[in-house]
Amino acid sequence: MKALYRYIIKSFIGPLALTLVIALFVLLMQFMWTYIDDLIGKGLSGLVIAKFILWVTLDIVPLALPMAILLASIMTFGNLAENYELVALKSSGLSLPRILMPLIALVLLISIGAFLFANYALPVVNLKRNSLYYDIRNSKPSFNLQPDVFYSGLSGFSIRIGEKDPDHETMHNILIYDHRANMGNVKVITAKSGKMTMSPDQLYMIFTMNDGSSYEDMMDNNQARISHPMMENHFKQQTIYFDLSSFRFSRTKENLFKNDYQMMDMRQLSHSADSIKAMLDKNKDHFSKELSAGYLNVENPPKRNMSAVGIRFVQSRMILVDAATNNVRNAKELINQSSQQFDSDHDNIMLRKLEWERKFTFPFACLLLFFIGAPLGAIIRKGGLGMPVVVAALFFVLYYVLSIMGVKSARQGVMSVFVGSWLASFVLLPIGIFLTYKASVDSAIFERDAYLNFFKKVSNFFRSSKA
Repeated sequence: MKALYRYIIKSFIGPLALTLVIALFVLLMQFMWTYIDDLIGKGLSGLVIAKFILWVTLDIVPLALPMAILLASIMTFGNLAENYELVALKSSGLSLPRILMPLIALVLLISIGAFLFANYALPVVNLKRNSLYYDIRNSKPSFNLQPDVFYSGLSGFSIRIGEKDPDHETMHNILIYDHRANMGNVKVITAKSGKMTMSPDQLYMIFTMNDGSSYEDMMDNNQARISHPMMENHFKQQTIYFDLSSFRFSRTKENLFKNDYQMMDMRQLSHSADSIKAMLDKNKDHFSKELSAGYLNVENPPKRNMSAVGIRFVQSRMILVDAATNNVRNAKELINQSSQQFDSDHDNIMLRKLEWERKFTFPFACLLLFFIGAPLGAIIRKGGLGMPVVVAALFFVLYYVLSIMGVKSARQGVMSVFVGSWLASFVLLPIGIFLTYKASVDSAIFERDAYLNFFKKVSNFFRSSKA
């Protein structure tokens, strides 16, 4: 029996490793397309890009692992059924649940590992990825001049070149607008040729220009032209130093991102949600008291002798109306501001509760999809990457769509957080039980002849009833 269990586990681990790598690669390519614009053209080192790809890869494990388990289980039992090994095992007196036992134990261990990964490792991964992506997104593009294109990435300068030699250092027909005085295009430098080199400390770009001229509009303190409106200088050689310190990739402290819900474990999520809930209740109570005391009570004007002049009575009524109007306007503004804050706090609470539930739905999905994939493989009796891939994709898309619908409905208040988080599991769990039962009794639900025989029986029944 131990040899049999080792054989079954060995047959499962190979497809699992293969499908996990494929799923990670496919999902990584999909996610990288959303980041490609922020990565290219910024002169990032290979180490920075490799770190970012690593964090993104680890971040998509909760998507790739359930899909890999589903596909691997279909392939494993599809191969066993296609090669009649499953039939031989059943004929020897082993039931399907007994055959599944070693893989159930293995997948259960994987699910426990998935829970530990989601609760302890994934928050760290999200922190590393989001902080690194923030620095990448806010870094400037690398200093790269293209012919006949104005480059304005350097603070205070706008540069255009006509041609660039193959050495990428020698340039021709140079035009530079110097905006450092913040007075518009009052200073222009032209040169026939020039050469760009980097300083030894990599902090400055040294631009040495040959055979050129500089033109500067002379302005007084009021930015008005004076009697000599332009100064022109000619030079054989002139050097400008461009500060490149702003182009260096720098890291932001990761502590600035730790308050985001994706960077928290279950204990931190619960504590954070409770803190926001307590603050929300306190703000609502304060809002109610402030609204009642400051805006809903309008003092009545003092009683006046009705024999007094009528215009004073009219003026007092107008003052009351103006005061009431101002109170209503201020109350409306307070309600709008408070409502936005309350909605934001409520949404933050929902996000933390949903993330808390996600720590359990991810490992449970691994176990659930195994109980769908293994019976499916035994029923369809096809191994390899053909039919199993199609069937696995259909079930995974169904699970993914239901998960998104549930989370979105929970955030909108249509469902509770618990129901929304577990909606996909609630729908697929009966399917898994049904497929496991059908596979245990050797049902042929995917064979065409079974359905043809069923329709023939129905047709014969109606014919006999008419006769």
